[in-house]
Amino acid sequence: MERLFKPIYEEQASHADTLGIILIEKTKPHSPITDNFDVIMLVIVQESNEDWHEKHYEFNGKTAAMLTLTERSFHKWIDTNGNRKAVEWILAGNVVYDRNQCISSLRERLRKFPHEKRDLRKAMEFGKLLKSYSEVKDLYASEQYKDAFSRMVHTLHYLARLAVVGEGYHPEVTLWDQVKEIDLEIYKLYDELIESDEPIAKRIQLMILAADFAISRRAKVSAKHLLDIIEEDDAAWAYEELKNHPKITSYASDLTAILHYLTEKGILTTEKGETKVAGVYRRKYRMPGVMKQE
Repeated sequence: MERLFKPIYEEQASHADTLGIILIEKTKPHSPITDNFDVIMLVIVQESNEDWHEKHYEFNGKTAAMLTLTERSFHKWIDTNGNRKAVEWILAGNVVYDRNQCISSLRERLRKFPHEKRDLRKAMEFGKLLKSYSEVKDLYASEQYKDAFSRMVHTLHYLARLAVVGEGYHPEVTLWDQVKEIDLEIYKLYDELIESDEPIAKRIQLMILAADFAISRRAKVSAKHLLDIIEEDDAAWAYEELKNHPKITSYASDLTAILHYLTEKGILTTEKGETKVAGVYRRKYRMPGVMKQE
């Protein structure tokens, strides 16, 4: 396959902006890693008019896709889980071009997964987890048991990703194989939800209780990224101040859910800020015990 694709990647390698090229080949009949193409060619470039673009090819009865994206965009994919296959492309793909060890550096960065990047990913997964879990409870209360079951599966997936990131790994497509080695408690929750002989309503009821405990136990460490930002200032933060903070952009859409949960659990406290309307106050958030310095 590499031989057939060689003229195309050699042309890409000749471009001044090309930093690295990886080939990812299909190894089984159904291959979500390659979107069922026989091969994907990942081209990382320094600059481009588009953050990423894709072209499809056919040759000798085979199919291929060439995905070109900027180094900046690829880093964003990794940091925000913008494309969960990207990690496996970098770690398992065949490097055919690597200018100034660009790909080698990416691989090293993925393996190290520094704490500040982990904290960001945990906050992102935590926000999605809270919203999904809230939907489960609402659907269960409305006796929409099949929808509640489906949403609970998603909830456990977010919980599983939190566990994987917490141990310093990037979540992969084969998530539950990872979780089985990393956090047997969460793996067993998923197994019980799927395999139990209990009626579906009973399964969801039990899982709501178990998930509530699991989420509560992980809340502080999962929200560390946000809590560290709030602690940067002695003053309480209004919602819009936090939402517009540049470090929170990746999970700003889930910020309300996180703040509500942390306040409910006493991890954050609130105070009232004056407005121009009598009796109407701005709600502000701070760490317990932290007083504004005058």
